[in-house]
Amino acid sequence: MSRVSTGPSTGPTAAHALLTRLHEHGVDKVFGVVGREAASILFDEVEGIDFVLTRHEFTAGVAADVLARITGRPQACWATLGPGMTNLSTGVATSILDRSPVIALAAQSESHDIFPNDTHQCLDSVAIIKPMAKYAAELQRPHEITDLVDSAVTAAMTEPVGPSFISLPVDLLGSSEGIDASAANPPALTPARPTGAVAPGWQAAADAAAELLRSAEHPVLVVGAASIRSGAVPAIRALAERLDIPVITTYIAKGVLPAGHELDYGAVTGYMDGILDFPALETLFGPADVILTVGYDYAEDLRPSMWQRGTEEKTVRISPTPNPIPRVYRPTVDVVTDVLAFVEHLDTATASLAAKKRHDITPLRARIAEFLADPENYADGMRVHQVIDSMNTVMTETARPGEGTIVSDIGFFRHYGVLFARADQPFGFLTSAGCSSFGYGIPAAIGAQLARPGQPTFLIAGDGGFHSNSADLETIARLGLPIVTVVVNNDTNGLIELYQNLGHHRSHDPAVKFTGVDFVALAEANGVEAARATSREELLAALRKGAELGRPFLVEVPVSYDFRPGGFGALSI
Repeated sequence: MSRVSTGPSTGPTAAHALLTRLHEHGVDKVFGVVGREAASILFDEVEGIDFVLTRHEFTAGVAADVLARITGRPQACWATLGPGMTNLSTGVATSILDRSPVIALAAQSESHDIFPNDTHQCLDSVAIIKPMAKYAAELQRPHEITDLVDSAVTAAMTEPVGPSFISLPVDLLGSSEGIDASAANPPALTPARPTGAVAPGWQAAADAAAELLRSAEHPVLVVGAASIRSGAVPAIRALAERLDIPVITTYIAKGVLPAGHELDYGAVTGYMDGILDFPALETLFGPADVILTVGYDYAEDLRPSMWQRGTEEKTVRISPTPNPIPRVYRPTVDVVTDVLAFVEHLDTATASLAAKKRHDITPLRARIAEFLADPENYADGMRVHQVIDSMNTVMTETARPGEGTIVSDIGFFRHYGVLFARADQPFGFLTSAGCSSFGYGIPAAIGAQLARPGQPTFLIAGDGGFHSNSADLETIARLGLPIVTVVVNNDTNGLIELYQNLGHHRSHDPAVKFTGVDFVALAEANGVEAARATSREELLAALRKGAELGRPFLVEVPVSYDFRPGGFGALSI
């Protein structure tokens, strides 16, 4: 078989054109792991793009996901062919369900040797990724790479935003065939913010929503992340404050109103009644008669069953996409348009409307305050609410007003974060709401710190999820990112143990229990200073030290959960 030369090309290659076009679309970082395609691409050949080497392709995908979510701009990740691409696919899955405009790139076998499942490390990459991407294509001719990048960006920035994928045969990547070095690229028309569907006559539906609001006694705004992507946060705040309407958010829309705002009724999770041992969902939604789901997205895990409390409510769905789930959510009024356009229209339509009388959630707030103030020193380990309350304290001391990010990996502790973690800005609390990818925490914290380099980033992770991706502690250390990580350790996959107890009233330990890992030693082995804390006092001291260091720091905290299975018998999930 003839071989295509991998020697230096005589002119600008597809690799150079790829990096140039990504940079023209505003991409300045590519996260990833490189393989033998290194003979065809060097990431320093285009000024303004930095390659961020990670220990695992999943880390690359999630770091790009979070950087894209916070910046609102496309971001890129890279993998080699075969297993590199399949490792990256979980990052792609995360960005489709968590709605981030990621440009995922993977090498492929030489174009003459693409025989999926027969050639060494050759899989049908496009077929594998296509079901979970907005766009997926393979480069066929080197000079077409600019067009592929443009198509990928357009698809990724169309609501619901998500990943695009390009497969790159290594011989074509290193080829200059058909590329005219003297021809200027057409302008890179990167949308300033995502574009979405606009239904004809949406204004009439918005007017119907205004009439429902006018007649409502206790309306509630339920806000999702599409509201943030549309740039509608200031308008939502102004509308809520003018009409005295409470705001409830999905997991990842926390911070639409800053923590402590009197209209911030919090983010909700189906586990909250069990965690608090209190009818929280009934308190939040029972008195509501009109619910406006603003930027609503079912993937964010706030389900209609959570708000279906008390008397039957009338609902308004506002989204830049047609309703994909009429079987579980059929709103009274459906408004398909840009969220900001709707809020501005509603504000005008209700200009003469008097402020509403919001329903009182004082008992719920009192229960939360009592819960977080828990002073007890438990012999079997701290409780997660004590850990998060300590993180909030140090975040408040450390961050400037309206700044700071708390990241949560996946596990039972994440639902405590949804309820209690402080968020003073949009995306001030980050978690994988849609995909709930185990090991999400480290790469998400990397993306958050790179997006907000002057702000503190705190990460909470369980021992299971954290150790599934702990190799990238070295990446945090190598990049010198001042991330303060808290590993809550009970040597158990705690959320799974909860479900075992719900279904069987007992735990099957071999399915959930680990032997101990010394996370302090692990951190130090990766170049991260670390400490262990067993009380609030020790944890606060360690967090303060970590926040002041200006470099990575980790705290291991032994914890235990009080499951009380009866309290979780009616999970709204």
